[in-house]
Amino acid sequence: MLMPSVVAMDMKLELVTVPVTDVDRAKEFYVRAGFHADHDHTVSEEVRFVQLTPPGSACSIAIGKGLTGMAPGSLDNLQMVVADADATRADLTGRGIEVTPVQDLPWGRFVSFADPDGNRWSLQQLPDWSANA
Repeated sequence: MLMPSVVAMDMKLELVTVPVTDVDRAKEFYVRAGFHADHDHTVSEEVRFVQLTPPGSACSIAIGKGLTGMAPGSLDNLQMVVADADATRADLTGRGIEVTPVQDLPWGRFVSFADPDGNRWSLQQLPDWSANA
């Protein structure tokens, strides 16, 4: 009996919905944090779709009205990789974003921040050894 061959499929994460209470306040926060405002469409009185993309990312976030049943602020530890945790922290602080001090761990250097609703983000500078892994 012949077994079907396994075909490798690319699966690229493209959009993550972030639950917020005030769309305009959240949009202003993310734009101030350096995210690019890609779209802002009011579809109806019940639906507004705002797409924002972190600098250099292939994945965007969506905030809005009528997009998700998740409670605002319920996302914990969305993670992005950065080249330099210290420089990223300095940039975000300079933009008026409250950021934790850099935390050194065996698996990387981290800084964190939260949006106005409490959705938490973790920014990881990968350790040097991971480049060879």
